[in-house]
Amino acid sequence: MSDAKYPARNTAQNIADLKAQLAANQQGIRQLDKAVQRYGMATVQSYLRFVRENAAASVRRLLGRLHDGEFSYELDSGELIRTTICVDRDNQEAKIDFTGTSRQSDSNFNAPEAVTRAAVLYVFRSLIREDIPMNEGCLEPLKIRIPKGCLLSPAHPAAVVAGNVETSQCVTDCLYGALGALAASQGTMNNFTFGNDRVQYYETVCGGAGAGPGFDGCDAVHTHMTNSRMTDVEVFEQNFPVVVESFSIRRQSGGTGQWRGGDGVVRRIRFREPVEAAILSNHRRIAPFGLEGGKPARLGSNRVERADGSVDELSGTATVRLDDGDTFVIETPGGGGFGERQ
Repeated sequence: MSDAKYPARNTAQNIADLKAQLAANQQGIRQLDKAVQRYGMATVQSYLRFVRENAAASVRRLLGRLHDGEFSYELDSGELIRTTICVDRDNQEAKIDFTGTSRQSDSNFNAPEAVTRAAVLYVFRSLIREDIPMNEGCLEPLKIRIPKGCLLSPAHPAAVVAGNVETSQCVTDCLYGALGALAASQGTMNNFTFGNDRVQYYETVCGGAGAGPGFDGCDAVHTHMTNSRMTDVEVFEQNFPVVVESFSIRRQSGGTGQWRGGDGVVRRIRFREPVEAAILSNHRRIAPFGLEGGKPARLGSNRVERADGSVDELSGTATVRLDDGDTFVIETPGGGGFGERQ
């Protein structure tokens, strides 16, 4: 692997990660085997069918409260996501159609179909009042149409690295917008990476959640298609050549309205040795939308404050060389507001 055209920087670490995933799968197999041994295969399979059928029934009950809708949402990179939702109450089904979405892009914001299906599952599961486990049964009453060759169903060899971490967020917000259920959240994972020959690091940075009918959005949270936990500051600074100068709520960055969107954050990381850093983010050009008269949130921003006092403003996607004493600053977007302010 070290002599490949694009070698891994830390082969031992990558292998350790793969071994951890295999160990987790093996533990799952062992626990399932224990259930079969205790209750019998027929009983276990019966309960698994029930979980799936119950999820489908929960979504069908949900559809009785939903209405048809459509929504379009532009990414910072210029591509458009469009969705139309048609609810058939007689047959207890809904059609989710992404016709009108931009063709696949030369950028890496293309998303495989599985990502879009996961976003649809997530959105409809989040609207269910019952406490049920997330599972494929939620999709049984939903008919999803994704045109081939579009941003959400790209053909090989389309680049898709941002599809799962960024485009998924916009698909989610677009679906909530079509349903009139929730204003846009920060709509990005603010993917920040850095490294050199000695260390490599990756984190996603929280922001504001969108407001909805009857509730404000939360401040400084990971929203929707990300739930990764950030490394504790003490551990971060002990193991990497960084100083976290500040990590604070970005006040007044959420959209106003009858219910206010959550605020984003400001994260300042100063480096103590040279590294190469990259940011992959969205909503640096297009603001997270408000709904029902609510106002959009503030845009996010990225910049480098150099040790000599100069400042380099960065776009939503950028790679930059950092030297000892340089500070990378990420200001994440807030969430949109919901309803007109009284």
